[in-house]
Amino acid sequence: MTETAENARHEPSAASTGGTPGRWTEVLAVFLRLGLTSFGGPIAHLGYFREEFVTKRRWLDDRTYADIVALCQFLPGPASSQVGIAVGLSRAGYAGAFAAWTGFTLPSAIALVVFAYGIDALGGAGGTGWLHGLKVAAVAVVAQAVLGMMRSLTPDRERATIAVVTAIVLLALPSACTLVGMIALGGIVGVGLLRTDAPTDHVSLPLTVSRRTGAIMLAIFFLLLAALPLIASSTSSQCIKLVDAFYRAGSLVFGGGHVVLPLLQEAVVPTGWVTNDAFLAGYGAAQAVPGPLFTFAAYLGAVMKPDPHGVAGAALCLVAVFVPSFLLVFGALPFWEQLRRRSTAQAALRGVNAGVVGVLLAALYDPVWTAGIKNQGDFALTVGAFLLLFMWKTPPWLVVILCAIGGAIISAL
Repeated sequence: MTETAENARHEPSAASTGGTPGRWTEVLAVFLRLGLTSFGGPIAHLGYFREEFVTKRRWLDDRTYADIVALCQFLPGPASSQVGIAVGLSRAGYAGAFAAWTGFTLPSAIALVVFAYGIDALGGAGGTGWLHGLKVAAVAVVAQAVLGMMRSLTPDRERATIAVVTAIVLLALPSACTLVGMIALGGIVGVGLLRTDAPTDHVSLPLTVSRRTGAIMLAIFFLLLAALPLIASSTSSQCIKLVDAFYRAGSLVFGGGHVVLPLLQEAVVPTGWVTNDAFLAGYGAAQAVPGPLFTFAAYLGAVMKPDPHGVAGAALCLVAVFVPSFLLVFGALPFWEQLRRRSTAQAALRGVNAGVVGVLLAALYDPVWTAGIKNQGDFALTVGAFLLLFMWKTPPWLVVILCAIGGAIISAL
């Protein structure tokens, strides 16, 4: 294939980009509004994006948007943020991709940093009833996430078995190495047991990323994933250690933002950087803000005990956890059409996703349940919160507020 033909194959089509390329400022304005109003988690975010960019603005057609969503579901990392990056890239190039991420991410990141400073002003997250209510809310939210993921990602006995075995092993041998190993094992088992015919319908994605650029981005992604732990172990720099921990968390999360919980907990709580009470209180608060759940990293950076913390720590951790998303989206786009046709890749992904359900199932017990449920009142509050989330479809932010009020009442009684 000639260079001209190769470039033409990756050029955006007028039908799928709304006719003409846009400006990064336009992308920033649209995503900033979405970042301020997109409550409900990644599935809801994808619905907001479709309404905005397919139905209303016609930046993409339906098939192209569906293929972008499929790609981002295939990749590790926060799917809704990655879809936003891809949409911004298709509209205004690399500047549009960064503008989309900035607009969608900053509102919730700023809100969680403010919350972190509020916890510090109140003297910590351990002794206040309403803060304990946030940990109770986290139990209900994670339980709902586990149930929803089990329905979609473990619909048969093979994948359900992968999930349960993963959870048992993680509870017996809790460590970051065990977590990564079990996810990898799930992919291997998936290749052996979960093969089906790969999808044949596809479209050419309207994204101007060459194969060479994609290959470079993927090489950088894997180089950082391998090199950062070695560098962190050989230096006393806290900044390097934070970048390593949060980059690794952003690189290994399959299945949605909730799965980042055990990875980050393993990184920051056993090391003493963040207390378990502060960790779970922040995780509960993260459910009450719009935008991506990965902005929880900004909260953790702000409440860190060692330097850097505060605003500097929040910025460092936030950037580190999202860098893999940029590298993976830019790197995978030129190869997606070929990759999605391979039954082996699809089978491995099914096994990995089943393992991810097991990871979140183990996290539901430890640290979420063990820290949040201390007595009968906590259990009753959790059951009520789960009922509101699962049966009444109450917005998570409202459930979090009600749990905070309930925690304060239980503490007073």
